[in-house]
Amino acid sequence: MNEGEDGVQVRLEINGAAHELDVEPARRLVDVLRHDLGLTGTKESCAVGVCGACSVLVDGRLVSACLLPAALADGHAVTTVEGLANPDGSLSNVQDAFIREGGLQCGACTPGQVVAATALLAEDPRPSEEKIRDWMSGNLCRCTGYAGIIRAIQAAAAATPAEVAR
Repeated sequence: MNEGEDGVQVRLEINGAAHELDVEPARRLVDVLRHDLGLTGTKESCAVGVCGACSVLVDGRLVSACLLPAALADGHAVTTVEGLANPDGSLSNVQDAFIREGGLQCGACTPGQVVAATALLAEDPRPSEEKIRDWMSGNLCRCTGYAGIIRAIQAAAAATPAEVAR
């Protein structure tokens, strides 16, 4: 991270692509992703890190992008919902399961739900329903009632480990 006239220069790997950006020191990662890079899958809802709509992976770890200054992500790999698709452009196993199992409705929380579910399955490829409920408790949904989300994660978990890692 280098300090420039207008802020700091950060180097980020976002969804596998290298980016160098000048950002104000307090500019949040969610704003950089959405407004500077056009990655609008990452949503902002609560702006205080409790709803999960802005969930992204930083070096594979689940993070609330509304709380993280982009400058602190310097040198790290960020994965958004757009980066979860397979290299051929097809949906990841988790994304596909959310569609097949009705794990989405209005779509406002869906990207964060999918990112959080991906992180869960990377940590535990065969989680119990209790663990799914506990892990996903940080991702709020006002439409689905969570049954479809739980089914989607269970369906994705039923896939082979190689498919889950995509």
